[in-house]
Formats: sequence, C-alpha cells, structure tokens
Amino acid sequence: MDSEVLKSGFLEKYGPGPVQGFFAPGRVNLIGEHTDYNGGFVFPCALSFGNYCLIRRTDRPSVRFFSMNMKFEAEVSVEDLDKPVGKEWVNYPIGVFAQFLKKGIKFERGADLLFYGDVPAGAGLSSSAALEVVTAVAVNTVFGAGLPEIELVKMAQKAEHEFAGVMCGIMDQFASAMGRKDHAVYLNCDTLEYELVPLKLDGVKLVIGNTNSPHKLDSGKYNERVRECRAAVAALQPYKVISQLADISVEEFGRLSDHIQDSTVMRRARHVVSEIERTREAVALLKTGNIEAFGKLMNESHASLRDDYEVTGPELDAMVDAAQQTEGVLGSRMTGGGFGGCTVSLVKDWAVNDFIGRVGADYKAKTGLIPEFYIAETSDGGRRIF
Repeated sequence: MDSEVLKSGFLEKYGPGPVQGFFAPGRVNLIGEHTDYNGGFVFPCALSFGNYCLIRRTDRPSVRFFSMNMKFEAEVSVEDLDKPVGKEWVNYPIGVFAQFLKKGIKFERGADLLFYGDVPAGAGLSSSAALEVVTAVAVNTVFGAGLPEIELVKMAQKAEHEFAGVMCGIMDQFASAMGRKDHAVYLNCDTLEYELVPLKLDGVKLVIGNTNSPHKLDSGKYNERVRECRAAVAALQPYKVISQLADISVEEFGRLSDHIQDSTVMRRARHVVSEIERTREAVALLKTGNIEAFGKLMNESHASLRDDYEVTGPELDAMVDAAQQTEGVLGSRMTGGGFGGCTVSLVKDWAVNDFIGRVGADYKAKTGLIPEFYIAETSDGGRRIF
C-alpha cells in the first residue's frame, strides 16, 4: 500500500498533524503445522503483505481505532483499555494495549490509530497476528516503552489468547515480528531459539493458493485440538517424563502410543510427533539444496493433517490434490490453522502459469469456489516505515 494514500486517509479521518507509520507482515508456514503449541519446531517466512498502522499521540484521555478495511470503529477511554469491545476487530489492538498495561506502562493520554490490511481476510496467513504485532511495535515506539522485540511477540500472543479466545502458539506473532526478507524462521517454540535460514529455492517458486473458504479458528475446533494434545500428554506421562508432545521422539511414541486409550487423541499426538520430525528433516534438506525431498515431506505433512489431525476439510484437500497431480509441483500442503484458508506449494518456475490455470480450474470444478493464487514474496518483520 502506498504510504501517501495511508497518510491521506489518516489526515482525512483525524485532521492535520504529524503521524508515524508502521508495518507488520503476514506469514506462510512452509512446514511444521500445529506443533507450535506443543513445544515443537515450525518453519514460517514473513510475507510482503500484512497490516499497516498509522498512529499519533493526542492530549485526549482516549484511544480512537479506525480501519480502512472494516466498518466498525471505536473510541476507548484509557481507563478501559483492558476491556474487550464486543466481538469486534478492535479487540486485537485493544488486547495489545492491555498487555502494555500489565507491564505497568500507563496511558494517561491516548492516541489516534488507523489500520489497513492487505492480507487476504480469512486466508489463514495470520492477519490477526500481523495486526497485533504492528500495534505492539507502534505503541512501543510512539509511547517510548522500550520493550525488546521478543517481549512484544509474547504480548501479541497473549492478546490473541485473552481478547480473541484463540489459544494459539507463538509462531504467527514470532514470524510477523522477527521474519527477514529472503529467509525462513526455524523456530523452537519451546525455547524460542531460532535460526534465520536462507530461502534458496533455485528454479522454484512458493505459490500460495487461497481456497476462499475462510478458516474460523474461533469456531472452537482449534482449541479442541489443544485440549486433545494435552490429553495425550497426560496419558503418556505415567510412562515417560514429558510436559508436552515435543518431549517424545517418533520412536518412543511408537512404543508408548498404545497407552493412549482414546484413538482420536492418539492420532492427534501421532501427527504432532511426526510433524516435528518432518520439520527437522525439511530444514536440513533445504540447507543442502534438496528441494525435491523437501517437497515430499510437504506432501506427507498434508496427509497427516488430513488423516490424523483432521484440520483440512474438502476445500483444502481438493486444492492440494489438484496441486500434487500437476506437473512441475514438488510438494503441496495446507498451511496455517486449517479448517479452510490456504495451501502452499513448491512449483518449478516453468510450471507456475500452468499450475495456476490447472489447479484453479480443477478446484472450481470440485468446489464451485474461485481460488486466488499469490507467488510468495518475503519481507522483514514488524517495523517503522515512516
């Protein structure tokens, strides 16, 4: 989005005066799905589209929130920045303000904020995390809180937990804040140790396919998977000292999985344990340039998410099936929380146009929905842009 257009929108809404602009990207996860809240590894990269926040401090004892995308707007007293406003989008930035309050940072006077997002809504590319992170970076800078980036990441995650009711892992916020252009983030979600891995995909493009079947994490299915994983841990603890599913290897799980009496819970755990191992393998393969083998692990990841974790659904499966059967595709899988949203595919350069045409037509024929495709461009994480 052009900075001048954003500035004009802000000045039209709030009047003349200085204004600062910030940006935080959405993300696509290459592999490592539903492992983050289980203490495992993930491998996302930050994207070139995300959320923008323009902000100006004021002398009023309130904060005004306005979006160029959403109809709802709000003005909230500085004394009420720890209270949700219905179920509106403003709860994401309000939830971030609430985390600053918990850190002992007081807002005696408020601010005017304008938001604009170009992450496709409901696509599962972390528009909510980008909104939280851009708010955290903007408030941290403009109010001089001076908190380190990693603290902002944790605060953005807590805002999602407490104000959106989604018990998400930390991957989305971490990638949005800490991602770097031309790199993917290999993150240990337990320790938050991470490595920026160069994204060298010679002759291959990352193509994101939007099913245009919006995912809805707040439907309760996401939180249900969190509970099922905790149940698996509880069932295994008498036989091995673990606190999360990342603490058990694939080999150990094979020996101990019979102790999980609930077959559904067992399958949920099997996905997580195997996905953590796939992520380790995939990163090692990327570092050696073995993109073909990386693609095969993506295919395995989708099958596990479909059969064991059951978070794909007919739309995602239809798009992935079409992709995996198209010449020049090295691998394809759902990405994000699931229940709709997006796929990510590794596609040979020469096959990209044919991929978009063939997969798009096949998907529409199977679902009646018209998909969208984006060739992924990577980006730096949350930052000031003017």
